[in-house]
Amino acid sequence: MFKEYDVIVVGAGHAGCEAAAAAAKMGSSVLLITMNMQVIGQMSCNPAMGGIAKGQIVREIDALGGYSGIVSDKSMVQFRMLNRSKGPAMWSPRTQNDRMMFATLWRTMLEGTKNVDFWQDMVSSLLVKGKKVCGVRTSMGINIEAKTVVLTNGTFLNGLIHIGEKHFGGGRAGEKAAHGITEQLVELGFEAGRMKTGTPPRIDGRSLDYGKMSVQEGDTEVTGFSYKKGNNPFEQNPKLRQLPCHITYTNEKVHNILRTGFDKSPMFSGRIKGLGPRYCPSVEDKIDRFADKDRHQIFVEPEGWNTVEIYVNGFSTSLPEDVQYKALKEVPGFENMKMFRPGYAIEYDYFPPTQLEHTLETKPVKNLFFAGQINGTTGYEEAACQGLMAGINAHKAAKDEEPFILKRSDAYIGVLIDDLITKGTEEPYRMFTSRAEYRILLRQDNADLRLTETGHKLGLADSERLNRVKDKKEAIRVIRKYFEEYGAEPAELNTALAEAGTSELNQRIKLDKVLARPQVDIKMLRRALRGVDEFLSKFDSEFIESAEIEMKYESYIHKEVEMVEKMNRLEDIRLDADYDYSKLKSLSMEARIKLAKIKPTSLGQASRISGVSPADVSVLLVHMGR
Repeated sequence: MFKEYDVIVVGAGHAGCEAAAAAAKMGSSVLLITMNMQVIGQMSCNPAMGGIAKGQIVREIDALGGYSGIVSDKSMVQFRMLNRSKGPAMWSPRTQNDRMMFATLWRTMLEGTKNVDFWQDMVSSLLVKGKKVCGVRTSMGINIEAKTVVLTNGTFLNGLIHIGEKHFGGGRAGEKAAHGITEQLVELGFEAGRMKTGTPPRIDGRSLDYGKMSVQEGDTEVTGFSYKKGNNPFEQNPKLRQLPCHITYTNEKVHNILRTGFDKSPMFSGRIKGLGPRYCPSVEDKIDRFADKDRHQIFVEPEGWNTVEIYVNGFSTSLPEDVQYKALKEVPGFENMKMFRPGYAIEYDYFPPTQLEHTLETKPVKNLFFAGQINGTTGYEEAACQGLMAGINAHKAAKDEEPFILKRSDAYIGVLIDDLITKGTEEPYRMFTSRAEYRILLRQDNADLRLTETGHKLGLADSERLNRVKDKKEAIRVIRKYFEEYGAEPAELNTALAEAGTSELNQRIKLDKVLARPQVDIKMLRRALRGVDEFLSKFDSEFIESAEIEMKYESYIHKEVEMVEKMNRLEDIRLDADYDYSKLKSLSMEARIKLAKIKPTSLGQASRISGVSPADVSVLLVHMGR
C-alpha cells in the first residue's frame, strides 16, 4: 500500500508543515501523517505570527524559501512593526491573522508542493533497527517504511487538558492525545520530561463594548514578512482596511474573583507537574506572582475577517470555567460578554534537546529528527524554523549528503538551535532579541541578504528571490556610494537640522556623515534636498531602508563582524564528541559532567555550555596544543 519514503513527517502543525515542504522541495519523497487533515497548519493559540525576535525568525524562514512568511502575509488582517522607537536590531514585524484562512492556505500550499503525500492516522510507534529509525507504525496497525523520520508532535504526546478540577486526555481542544511514542523512546534511552502551556477563553465579539477600550490600529505602511512580492492583500486591494485590535485591563475586582478559584487551580494544587512558559504566564500566575500590580493588560484580538470570535490575549487560564466567566464580566467592555469556550491548560511530554545534534537529529537514534514543542520550545515561529531545519537535514540524511547547519552569527534560527542543544531547557523556550549576541547583524531587514543565496543553493528559494537579492545588493551599493560622494552645503541643511534638534553645519559635509547623527534620518534628508529625493525615488523603499541602516550603524556592524571573526576561531577548533573528559582532572568537576553530557563538537560550543568557565576553556586549549 505504501512505498518506502525518503522522509516521514509526523504531525502537521507549524513544524511539520515546514519540514514536509522543505524536504519535498529539495527532492525527497515525503509522507505527512496527521491525526486530522482538517486542522493542518492550525493556529492552536493566538491568531498572530511574529513579534519581538519571532518576526525575525519568520523572515529568515521566508528568506530560505520556507512557506510561513507567505501564508502569514496572505492571511493577515493587521500588520505592525514592533519596537520602531528603538534601534533597527530590535524592529520586529508582527501580523494578526485570520485563523481559518491561515490553515486553509497551509494545506493549499502543501497540496501544491510536488512530492508531498498525506495520510490521516495516529503514529503509535517507530520502526527501529539497531539504533536507526526505518519507519513508523500507525494506530491502524500499518507499518510504513522511510529512510528518515521527523517527529513534530506538538502538545499531543500524552497530552492532558486541565480546566479547574477537571482533567482529560487531549492534544488540543476537541482532539485526542497521542500515546505510545514517549514510552518507546524512553525504552530506547531517551530522557523525557513534562511541560505545560495554556490558552485563554474565546469570546463572542458582538457582546463586547469596544467603546470602553482603547484601539490598536495597524501600521500605515504594511510590509508583511515575505520578501517575495504579490502576497500582501493590502497592496492588492487598496480599499481593504486592517482590522483593529483593542486594549483593556483587569482590575482588583477581577483579581479577587479569580482568587476564589485558586483552591481549584490545577497549577496551584500541584496537579500540573510540568513548567509553563515564564514569559507568557497565566492570568492567575500573574496575580499570584505580581500581587503588587492592581491591573494587567489584555489585548482583544479578532480571529479573522468573517468571524465574530475574539481571542483574549493576556487572560490564559486553567481556573474553573465559572470563575473565568465571572471574572471576565468585570473587565471593562466585557460586562455583557458571551463565552464561546473557556481557557485551559495542557500538559504534555517533551524531550530535553541536549539529546540532539545541531542538525536536530537525535543522538540515541540515527535518522530520527525532532522539531517544535517536542524539543521544549513554545511558539509557532520557533516550531516552524525547527521544522524547516529538520526537513532540510532529514532530506540530506536520506540522500547521504552533508548536513546543513546555521551558526549563531548566521541567523536567529542558529541561535535558537544552538541554545537548545548546548544549554537545554527546563521550561518552554521562546526567542528574544537579547538571546542573540550579534543582533545588529541579524536584523529583520537583511534576512534575505544573509540567507536567500543559501536557500537557492539548497533548492528552496527560487530564482525570482535570488534575482531580487542581487538587485537589493546593487541598490544598497549605489545608494551608499551616492551618500558618500554627495556634499551638502550648510545653507541646504541647517534649517532642517535645527528643527531636528541637532547642531548646524559650518562647512560642506558628505551626506553619509550627516546621516550618522542620531536625530537625522533619510526621510528628513529627502524633504530638505530635492536632488536626494529625486535620486532615491528610483529605488524600492525596502532597499532604501537597508542602505540607511548600513550607513547609520556602520561602526556597530563593523564591531560585531570582528566579534564574529573572533568567535569563529573557537568554532573552527573541533572537538571529539566521544572524548572522555573525566581524564582531564584540571577541568572543574561541573565542566567534566556537562561536557560529557552535551558532547560539544567545537570549542566555541563548549564555551557556551552552562558550567564551563573561561578557565575550563583555557584548559581545553592547552590540552589541544593551542
